[in-house]
Amino acid sequence: MLSLSQSVEQVFSATGPLAKNIADFRARQPQVDMAVAISKSISAKKSTNKKLIVEAGTGVGKTYAYLVPALLSDKQVIISTGSKNLQEQLFFKDLPALLKMLDIAPKVSLLKGRSNYVCQLRLDNVMQDASRYEQEFVDDLLLINQWATLSKDGDIGNLNSVSEDSDVLPTVVSTKESCKGKKCDFYDECFTRKARVKALEAKVIVVNHHLFFADRLLKDTGFAELLPDPDVVVFDEAHLLPDTCINYFGDSISGRQIDRLLTALIELHKNEIRDSIQIEQVSFRALTVLNQWQQALAENNITNYRSVLANKHLANLGWQLIDSLKALETLLKAHLGRFEALDDTFEKLVVITERLQRFCECNDANCAYSVDTNQRHIQLSVAPINIAQQCQALFDDKTAWVFTSATMQMNRKLDHFANEMGLIKAKQLILDSPFDYANQAIFCVPRNIGNRGAVSHMQAGSNYHLQQFVDVCVRAVNAAQGRTFILFTSHQMMTLTAQLLVNKIRYPMLVQGQASKQTILNKYRQLGNAVLLGTASFWEGVDVRGKLLSCVIIDKLPFVSPDDTLYKARSANVEQQGQDPFACISLPQAVISLKQGVGRLIRDEKDQGVLILCDNRIVNRAYGQAFLQSLPPMSRTRDLDAAIAFLQSIK
Repeated sequence: MLSLSQSVEQVFSATGPLAKNIADFRARQPQVDMAVAISKSISAKKSTNKKLIVEAGTGVGKTYAYLVPALLSDKQVIISTGSKNLQEQLFFKDLPALLKMLDIAPKVSLLKGRSNYVCQLRLDNVMQDASRYEQEFVDDLLLINQWATLSKDGDIGNLNSVSEDSDVLPTVVSTKESCKGKKCDFYDECFTRKARVKALEAKVIVVNHHLFFADRLLKDTGFAELLPDPDVVVFDEAHLLPDTCINYFGDSISGRQIDRLLTALIELHKNEIRDSIQIEQVSFRALTVLNQWQQALAENNITNYRSVLANKHLANLGWQLIDSLKALETLLKAHLGRFEALDDTFEKLVVITERLQRFCECNDANCAYSVDTNQRHIQLSVAPINIAQQCQALFDDKTAWVFTSATMQMNRKLDHFANEMGLIKAKQLILDSPFDYANQAIFCVPRNIGNRGAVSHMQAGSNYHLQQFVDVCVRAVNAAQGRTFILFTSHQMMTLTAQLLVNKIRYPMLVQGQASKQTILNKYRQLGNAVLLGTASFWEGVDVRGKLLSCVIIDKLPFVSPDDTLYKARSANVEQQGQDPFACISLPQAVISLKQGVGRLIRDEKDQGVLILCDNRIVNRAYGQAFLQSLPPMSRTRDLDAAIAFLQSIK
C-alpha cells in the first residue's frame, strides 16, 4: 500500500490524473516538493513534525500542492484563506476541478462569517417596519425578501438583484449581537445555522482567517460549536495571520456600537416601556457624554489612549460615560423580564460597559491602547504587543498545521514569521518561483528620483518630488499604453497624484474609492488599457494576467508610520530586550508588504512587465539589501529610459 507521500507524487507524475486532464501539464518540481512536505506533516507521528511553514513563489502552484495531500489523506481538513475572493475560487473552481480529476467525492463545505448570510429574523423585523423607510430602501428590501424566500443558503454573495452597497443589507444580515440562538422563531430555517451544520459534517471545510479565529477565540454566541476540531489546518495567504491574530487576541470597541445601543433604548422607551421616562433621559445623557468624549479625542488628535491618562478632562469624560452606562444598567434591572428586546439590550450593555472600563483603565502593560478618530465614531482598540505565546497555545500538537504564502521570507529566512507566530520548532521550506524573472521583468529605481518624503502638508502640484513621481508615471503609462497599476502607501499621495495625472494621460483612469474593489478590477479588465490607482487593498489578492498589466509603479517603500500606536508599543518592548525595533519590526513588515505589491506584476510564465519603485532608499541605504534579496530575481536598472524601452517592446 502506498504512503500518502507516494500517492501524492503519483498524482503529479507524467502519467497521473493531472497530466491526463490538464492540457500541456508539466510537473513543477517545487510544487511536488511542497506537496510531499505537506504529506509528511499530515502523516507525522511526532508533534514537532506536524507544523510546516512554506513560502511558495508565484507560479509554484501552491493551491494544488496543498489540496492534493489534504484530499488524499482522508482526514478532516480546514482550509483558511485571507480573502473572500480566494475562498470562493477554492470552493467553486479549484476543489470541484481537482475532485473530478482524482475521482473522489468527499463532502465539502464553504463557510463564511455571519455578515454574509441573511438573518430571517432581522429581515422580518425590517419588513414589518417598511412604512418607515423611503421608497428606494423599500424597493431593495422587497427584492431581498423575494430572493431570501427562494434562496437555499441565504448567502448574499449570490444576491444580484440589489447593489452590494445597498443600505438595506447591513440591516438584514446576521450579526452576533442580534442572534437569539435556539430562542429564535427562525432557528430551524436559519441560514447561518444550516451553513454551520453542513460544515460540521464535511470532510473539507473552506473558511477565511477571520472566521477561523473568531471561532477559536471568541466562540460565537447562539451556536455551541461552529467549526469542528480538524485533523489538518492549512492557512493560505498566511502572511496575513499576524495582523489577524493581533485583532482577535485584542479587543475593539466602536463609538457606533455604544451609540446604537443607547438609541435602541430610547426607541424601546418610546414604543414599549412608556411608563419609564428615566430610561430615555439616562440614555440621552449617556449619548451626550459619548459625543463630547468622541469630539474631544478627535480635537486633541489622540491616537495613544495611555496619553489620555495624564489629561484629566479627557480621562474624566471617559469615566463619565462609564458611570452613565452603569447608571443605565441599574435602572434597567428594575424592568428585566418585561420585554425580550429590553433583556437582550441589557445583556449587551453590561458586556460593552465592562469592555469600555478595561480599555479606560489601560492596565495591561503587554498591550497597546489606540484610538482611531478618522471616522464619525471613534474606534478604540486594545492590541497585544507580542502574540507568540497565545499562538503557541492555539496551535495544538494533535493537529497538522500548514502555513503557506508567496511572501513570508526575509533574507531567505522564515524566522520572522515563525518567531512572531510562536512557531519556533516548525519545519521551514522556501520554494522559488519557476518563472524566468530575469528575462520576463525589469525592476527600475529611476536614478534621478528624489527622496520620498511625507506629503501630509502638500497641495497638488506644489511639491517637487510629487511632480517627479507624476512625470515618471506619465512616461511609463504612455509606454505601456495604459495597462498599469500605480500603488501607494497613503490615500493622500494617491489623491494628489490622481489630481495631477488625470489631464496628463489619455488612458482611462480608475481610482480606489470610485466603486467597490471588485467593480474597479472588473472595469480594468474590460477596458484593456486602463490605469488603476490604489492603496493597501490593491497590493495583494489581485490577479491580473497577461498583457492587461504590463507595468506596476510603487510610490515608496511601505514602512509603517513611526507614529502608529501599536508600533510604538512594540518598539518599546523590543528595546527593553536590547534589540533594534527597526530591524525586528519595521523592516520585515515593509519587506513583506513590498513583495506583495511586486507580486502583482508577473502572474504567469508568459507575462512580461516593468516594476518601477520611486524610492532610492532601496539602493542607497544599507537596509535596501534586505529588500533586494527578498524580491524575485528581476533584471535591475537605474535607467528609466531602458525600462521605458522594454515596456514599448511588449506587444
